[in-house]
This record gives sequence, C-alpha cells and structure tokens, in this order.
Amino acid sequence: METNVWVERIVELQALAQAGLFYSKDIYDIERFERIREISAEMMGGLSGLPTETVKDLFCNEKGYQTPKMDTRAAIFQDGKILLVREKDSGAWSLPGGWVDVNESVKSNTVKEAREEAGLEVKPVRLIAVQDRNRHNLPQYAYGVCKIFVLCEVLAGSFVNNVETSASGYFSRDELPELATAKVNEEQIFMCFDAHSDEKRQVLFD
Repeated sequence: METNVWVERIVELQALAQAGLFYSKDIYDIERFERIREISAEMMGGLSGLPTETVKDLFCNEKGYQTPKMDTRAAIFQDGKILLVREKDSGAWSLPGGWVDVNESVKSNTVKEAREEAGLEVKPVRLIAVQDRNRHNLPQYAYGVCKIFVLCEVLAGSFVNNVETSASGYFSRDELPELATAKVNEEQIFMCFDAHSDEKRQVLFD
C-alpha cells in the first residue's frame, strides 16, 4: 500500500475510535475504542517517524464526532505581487492565515489573521478555493483540514513585529522565497495569482 493510503486507513481508525468513545456507554466498549485510538497513534508514529506521544497530542485530544478543521489564507496583492509573511518558527514564508477560531466565520477569521500576522486591515472580496489539505500539502496530517483561500483588498495598516511572524513582503510570481509548504506551496500561490488576474475565474474546490 502507498503511504497516503496507509495514512487514510489510520485516520479512519482514529475517527471511528473517537466516535466510539463519544457514543459508547459500556465500559468494555470504551476500553476497546481507547485501545484502537492508541494503536492508530502508534501506527501513525511509526509511519511518520514522530514520537507516539507527539502524535497523541496532535491526534487523540479531541472528543465527539470527528470533522475537518478549517484554515483560512488571505491572498493580498499590490502592483501584481503577492503578500507573504515570514514565520518565526521556521523562517519560511506563507500567506497570512491560520485556524478558524471559535466564534469566527471564514470571513472574519481571514480579516483577523491578516491583522495579526501582517498588520493589515483587509476586506475579503472573493473566494478563490476550498481545498482538502491532504491532497495538496505535505506532510499529510492525521486529521482533515479544509484550506480556504480568500482574495482580499488592503484598507489600511503596515507590518508590525508579532509573536508569529517576523517580516512581510510582496513577491512576484517568479521570485518567490522559501515557502512553508506545510501551509502553502507554489501551486497554491500560483492559483492565487491566477485568481487575482481573472475576475471571472470560478472557485476551485475538492
């Protein structure tokens, strides 16, 4: 089996175990589902090379029926160039964005992330794409993520050093810096360029 197929099977086991823990009342069934969840974490650790405890922290800390997380990314352009921010932890560059927080919509979260990571007040104007992260970005995650790319216009502001990013800059299509590819890759950046240059371009979705 290819690696991505194994990941799919492990993720499915984890989701089944999580649902079983949520709905089961019988103590013996709960013990069985806890063990299935533990095995799925051990398998993912063996496949990824990460310590099992690290995988458990990422993989086994949620309750209830498992659904994908949402991640928004703001595509902001100036003079034909796209805005990227440099992440403090890796030194690589990404579109401003992050997990959709509780009590935030896709639109409001996009605005919030642009403000926090780029120091900009933006107006979301058009949806570019909704993607299944594991079909586009590596490494594959042990849970589902919907990545939502939103074209935005700048209203005001300028970059301010913050806890997540150390710099921002506008880059042309053929002069991209090193990207934080787990969050955004070259294909996705080019997709944003294409959407910016074509107002009638249809929204892409997986």
